[in-house]
Amino acid sequence: MENQIPPKAEVAEVAELELEAAIGFNGHVPTGLKCHPDQEHLIFPLGCTVLIQAINTQEQNFLHGHSNNVSCVAISKSGLYLASGQVTFMGFKADIILWDYKKRELIARLSLHKGKIEALAFSPNDLYLVSLGGPDDGSVVVWNIAKREAICGSPAAGLNVGNATTVIFSRCRDKMFVTAGNGTIRVWELDLPNRKIWPTECQTGQMKRIVMCITIAVDDSFFYLGTTTGDILKMNPRTKLLADTGPAKDKFSLGVSTIKCLKMGGLLVGSGAGLLVFCKSPSYKPIKKIQLQGGITSITLRGEGHHFFVGTEESHIYRVNFTDFKETLIATCHFEAVQDIVFPFGTAELFATCAKKDIRVWHTLSNRELLRITVPNMTCHGIDFMRDGKSIISAWDDGRIRAFAPETGRLMYVINNAHRIGVTAIATTSDCKRVISGGGEGEVRVWQIGCQTQKLEEALKEHKSSVSCIRVKNNNLECVTASTDGTCIIWDLVRLRRNQMILANTLFQCVCYHPEEFQIITSGTDRKIAYWEVFDGSVIRELEGSLSGSINGMDITTEGVHFVTGGNDHLVKVWDYNGGEVTHVGVGHSGNITRIRISPGNQYIVSVSADGAVLRWKYPFTS
Repeated sequence: MENQIPPKAEVAEVAELELEAAIGFNGHVPTGLKCHPDQEHLIFPLGCTVLIQAINTQEQNFLHGHSNNVSCVAISKSGLYLASGQVTFMGFKADIILWDYKKRELIARLSLHKGKIEALAFSPNDLYLVSLGGPDDGSVVVWNIAKREAICGSPAAGLNVGNATTVIFSRCRDKMFVTAGNGTIRVWELDLPNRKIWPTECQTGQMKRIVMCITIAVDDSFFYLGTTTGDILKMNPRTKLLADTGPAKDKFSLGVSTIKCLKMGGLLVGSGAGLLVFCKSPSYKPIKKIQLQGGITSITLRGEGHHFFVGTEESHIYRVNFTDFKETLIATCHFEAVQDIVFPFGTAELFATCAKKDIRVWHTLSNRELLRITVPNMTCHGIDFMRDGKSIISAWDDGRIRAFAPETGRLMYVINNAHRIGVTAIATTSDCKRVISGGGEGEVRVWQIGCQTQKLEEALKEHKSSVSCIRVKNNNLECVTASTDGTCIIWDLVRLRRNQMILANTLFQCVCYHPEEFQIITSGTDRKIAYWEVFDGSVIRELEGSLSGSINGMDITTEGVHFVTGGNDHLVKVWDYNGGEVTHVGVGHSGNITRIRISPGNQYIVSVSADGAVLRWKYPFTS
């Protein structure tokens, strides 16, 4: 297990970075998006944090405490408590954290389950919390909320059926709950005096189903189960018998992934193919329907359900008005690992990120997505803005360099076959006449960009392995390229020859010029931050950059007084350049940090990570 909290000695004199905003939502967590009973806030997981976001003002609060990704979230009916469960490594205990909603702080850590917490549910009067362990654990545990301790536990499913994956409490009684999963549906009764829970298996006759989701009527008269087959089962909790199933003909494609019972009767159903449907028992034929982007994983009601929110696997959050059944997209974010982040020259109002198949341009202050450019089935490895702001240059794994207009996303030009094994790094010169690209085979190529033409000026073959980072000197006379073959090369862009070569026993991931441009700093998988003399390539000093894992991103301020780094230890660190000391640490990422930038004007630090999160931090010094 990687230790994600640095040892106490390091924390003592180091201040904490202030996290201003996070763009991200883990859409793969089943029913992970929740609307709080106060009807003002949305609650959802992002990596190992739980976000509380105000619906109207977009103000965010962060609940930090999990050591690994959050796998489920639950809110009590009164809204006083939140609970969240996490995944962990094989054989280790996975924590459930009970949070105080008003104070936004941790009340208790409940650990009994191993490996993963599959699902959580609160009893209607906030007396009990029931938790379901993952496939390696297989037990169901009832916790007393007031005493913050376990009352009793039991294996969740019988011996000859699969795992239980979902749980729901009765809406009226504190003593009854239902679990369901692969071939198992059980109604449980809590027997408090004997500290036991008694299960009753529900009979479905010949039907064998894998249950994905579950919802219960307001008066406990029936509960409904959505299955991977794409149909819905209606069960009676008193008789434990099947009332009806449907739809008979057009089943929901890719399964019923989430389901919600409405107070006025009828069901909201979300399918794995992104179809949102309002239907009624017993026919379950769609009365109203809309198609959304990505498989639907959460439906959460605001109040009685005149408005409700929908979360999808592609990390979109929609608000839907029930009466006219129209969707409004209220939040978007990356759902794949983010590869790069870049600010346009001289402004911090916008920034661009790229992940897998799309490039997105964001408005910094409101966290809103302004533009999305998608190239299906390709992966974008790097982006850069031209200095004049008229194009976004991007590097793709199919060996092409594509340029897009930043306002419209129109494709301006493509350089085909720019590199053999994909384009891995890209940079532009400040006169907007050249693009410098690096490839997976280690070539560095200089391209001349005219009004209508793109011409290869020179191919520089020195690196033996992929180029990971390129930085150009302000006067455009030289550039530095870092490679995973353990070399950094400083190139003369006038003679198009190698000036200097730096060797180290590491895979270089990032490189920066000091603004006065007589030194460069590099880092990579050996966790060292090295300062080098540009003139003769000699090492000036080395710092221990991190305690675990590679350093993948670094950026330096325009004055050169401070620089920032981020890497596989999930920490953002601000360094004093001359002192070589860490001044601030930012804790918030739960994936490996892939790139990091300081905004022009030193207002923000923006870091991006492999879990799809984009985090904006307040820059700690006034410039």
